[in-house]
Amino acid sequence: MENASFPTSLYFVMYQNQGHNRYIFFTVGLTLYCAIISFNVIIPLVILRVKVLHQPMYLLISCLSFNSLYGTAGLFPRLLTDFLSDVHTISPPACYIQTFVVHTYASYEFTILTLMAYDRYVAICKPLQYHSIMTAKVLVSLITAALLFPVFSIGFAVFMSARHMLCGNELTKLYCSGWSINRLSCEDTTANNIIGLFVLVITVFLPMGFILYSYIRILIICQRRSSEFKAKAFHTCLPHIVTFVNYSTTVFCEIVTSRYEPGELPEVVTVVLSLEFLIIPPVLNPLIYGFKCPDIRREINCLFKKWR
Repeated sequence: MENASFPTSLYFVMYQNQGHNRYIFFTVGLTLYCAIISFNVIIPLVILRVKVLHQPMYLLISCLSFNSLYGTAGLFPRLLTDFLSDVHTISPPACYIQTFVVHTYASYEFTILTLMAYDRYVAICKPLQYHSIMTAKVLVSLITAALLFPVFSIGFAVFMSARHMLCGNELTKLYCSGWSINRLSCEDTTANNIIGLFVLVITVFLPMGFILYSYIRILIICQRRSSEFKAKAFHTCLPHIVTFVNYSTTVFCEIVTSRYEPGELPEVVTVVLSLEFLIIPPVLNPLIYGFKCPDIRREINCLFKKWR
């Protein structure tokens, strides 16, 4: 403990030896970020401007797009800057802020998908009670809870991590995360690891369990109904299921990758698996809902026709 200190800056070691490839990485990253911004602005814009789309399902789709903009804003500006910079350092406070943004984004995605699963469950399993259950007041309360819960749970975990003294300053990822910072601590991180696992369970696995339960209940109800009812239920649930499977897969890759020690996996594998959950869902989600939801697709076409 005598050699422990608070580094004035942390260093991203994975940006070393990029050479001229950094311009390629910057171009690809900038193109992706522009696409993410464009896709995730169009969806809420269409939903908010068309009154007929002011329904819980569509408003929750807008929340997914807003979350994609929030999460990628915590990654891409810093990532693109580091690609072009010769100095790849970040101050500890800024690193903890980025950690908070990235982790809350990850949790928000699951809490919003949980609300979407609940909305579909009520719509399919309790259709006559849907409008009395999913009122505007209830929807606002659910969204507020879905936003505040990750703020407090993840905020507490980040705060506990920030209290530890650091002995190193080399981060083995392209962005700051809880596990990469904890590896630099010169104190016992057992308590932090326990808190981190607990937060992981309540912000990721608990919502996942509820989502799976909701769709199992929907499947059971559909088995008792007509083929027409099944087809309609499948059509309305398919975009949500695809989004859920896509996001769960990318988060699983990130969780698995973060448990490996630096150097145990090829660098390119580490980079790809750790960035998937911050890139693939923000790109695919608006495309899925834009193409699979006829109402949204129709309004997008109308919007483009007006712009021509």
